[in-house]
Amino acid sequence: MKFTDFGLKANILKGIEKIGFETATEIQEKAIPFLLDNERDLIGLAQTGTGKTAAFGLPLLHSIDVGNIDIQGIILCPTRELCMQLAKELETYAQEMGKVKVLAVYGGTDISKQIKALKKGIHIVVGTPGRTLDLIKRKRLNLTNISTVIFDEADEMLSMGFKDDMDQILEVTPAEKRTLLFSATMPDEIREMSMKYMQNPHEIAVMHKNTSNMDVDHYYYEVSARRKYEVLKRIADIHQDLYAIIFCRTRAETKDIAARLGRDGYSTDAIHGDLSQAQRDLVMDKFRAKQITILVATDVAARGIDVQELTHVINYNIPHEMDVYVHRSGRTGRANNKGVSLILASSRDHRKLKALSKKIGRDIERKMIPSGKEVLKIRLANKIDKWLNHEPDSSFMEDHFPSLIDKFEGVTKEDFIAKVLHAEMKPILAYYAKDEDIHQLSSSKKASRDRRSEPRTNFSRFYINLGEKNKVNAKALLALINKHTPQHEIEIGKIEILKAFSFFEVPEDKSSIITKSLNKKKYGNTSIIIKPVAIQDRAEKAKFKRKGRSNNKSRSRGGKSFKGGFRGKGKGRRR
Repeated sequence: MKFTDFGLKANILKGIEKIGFETATEIQEKAIPFLLDNERDLIGLAQTGTGKTAAFGLPLLHSIDVGNIDIQGIILCPTRELCMQLAKELETYAQEMGKVKVLAVYGGTDISKQIKALKKGIHIVVGTPGRTLDLIKRKRLNLTNISTVIFDEADEMLSMGFKDDMDQILEVTPAEKRTLLFSATMPDEIREMSMKYMQNPHEIAVMHKNTSNMDVDHYYYEVSARRKYEVLKRIADIHQDLYAIIFCRTRAETKDIAARLGRDGYSTDAIHGDLSQAQRDLVMDKFRAKQITILVATDVAARGIDVQELTHVINYNIPHEMDVYVHRSGRTGRANNKGVSLILASSRDHRKLKALSKKIGRDIERKMIPSGKEVLKIRLANKIDKWLNHEPDSSFMEDHFPSLIDKFEGVTKEDFIAKVLHAEMKPILAYYAKDEDIHQLSSSKKASRDRRSEPRTNFSRFYINLGEKNKVNAKALLALINKHTPQHEIEIGKIEILKAFSFFEVPEDKSSIITKSLNKKKYGNTSIIIKPVAIQDRAEKAKFKRKGRSNNKSRSRGGKSFKGGFRGKGKGRRR
């Protein structure tokens, strides 16, 4: 379906024609006509890369009264990057509409400039929940006359702990308005939010768009945790045109991987929560210009990154949540380009890999880790191809080459090629001289059993009085910890979600930070209780789970005690 078929204003069509938009995506085909033809609220379920911005942005621009300087629409999104990207895209769509003013408001930058812009009159505000609420409380942002509220990446905003902010923002908006909610998933919190704030919403879904993208190939390498960086380096070495995002779980891991890649000579950088907005913008500008070809990021930091030509998405760890993997893999294989999604998986991840394969409707094929000799063979061949494809200009051939011929007297073609290759590739030849077969080492069942039996002496285990009944999963627990420890880089070990409470592990040196930061804080209406407990051995854990199962059968008798003296009900569920 073409954009000219929707009935959009002529100046909007002229603007999108300038940027090459002709045929609508599935989410656009379903959302735009609906939003133009009636005033009902809308829930749109769609993954990253499906064209959501135009799906809600074009109808919003169509409804704008340019002569009215009041704010007419607000879009809330989880991160600064996405906020800036959405504002920029709306301005691009509206380039032929006259003086449509769009303002991005987000933290990490001077609020006075945003206040000054608001005073001059703005038609559409795109903001993160925190900065938007701050401006409302300062009485600098007035939403009493808006006609449209849009939540983009609503599930991510909730997982990042913005629910209270979103509630407070909605409370100062008029009752008579249109509310649009776009999300990749539909957790219970989103469903509750829609029931509370939306009136008979129409629902559309194009969830299959990225889950079955035939332009993305899915592979995994099986490797032990201590050898992951070596495998990552081999992947980078065999793909000369690698243009990739590497996803890590923590800020610390992100910094470490980027630093190691940089030391090894790759054009790389990282984005994470510790960067200022100016630093983040600089990194992203370099990445889009391909001055940086490998970007290392956490999921939260990567929100809003939209680069069309990525060749690879590399999962340094298998994600806890399947939808996270779908989000990540959907960043490659766009605009009719082929893409690859890779996972560095452990021998324990087979069940997760099967579940992921079922989720995306595609096989995730196991790849053998290339040996050092295989890497060198590819790199040497690529170097020769590069030479052969290079055409020297005529002036070089006429002015310089004749005088150099004598230098090659007595040197065979084979000798010359060998000398030049060795000189240019000496570091990589030295690195792979040992030619260690990582696959054989990482797939050893005995080694895997030995590693599993090693005690985790450097981690502390904590009890928290939140579980499934509080609608907490591993992702929500990670978000909660990050929210209350923003200045600390805390690695999270094993997470175990039970019915009425949960357990998680953190490094011993972060134990006091966890206790001080989370104890007595609020999660919804629950006052958080955090207590350290002993790390169980495998026999104890099996015994505890058996007790948990028996409790499910007879809830009236109360929960059985757990080592450390805590009580609860419910069947344990490992994450």
